[in-house]
Amino acid sequence: MILGIGTDLANIDRIAGTLERFGDRFRNRVFTDIEQRKAERRADTPGTYAKRWAAKEACSKALGTGLRMGIAWKDMAVTNLATGQPVMQVTGWAADRLVEMTPPDHEAIIHVTLTDDHPWAQAFVVIEALPRRE
Repeated sequence: MILGIGTDLANIDRIAGTLERFGDRFRNRVFTDIEQRKAERRADTPGTYAKRWAAKEACSKALGTGLRMGIAWKDMAVTNLATGQPVMQVTGWAADRLVEMTPPDHEAIIHVTLTDDHPWAQAFVVIEALPRRE
């Protein structure tokens, strides 16, 4: 069953300007160390940050909260599998919210997809609950 769906569209040039203006203050407030290392290795650093920004916004919407009610930017983090597939990990209040919205005897799975076409970065997040296997 679908528990939540979220999407967000971020302007890469806006994120680039924010990075230029606030630098590490912005990076450290919003992105985990792993997300920062990934973005800084990429040729399109602002685009990588913009996709992750959009994913965090989309995840907060799928959790049904938006960025309020105690959720923090770093409570949601995008990493990648060896295949390159993005995955969303939640900690802190976001993880608590996920547990709260998951029906008993179910396991929540967060699906995330990212794309960009300059100047836009987009993310979709779907939170699915599957019955636990015994």
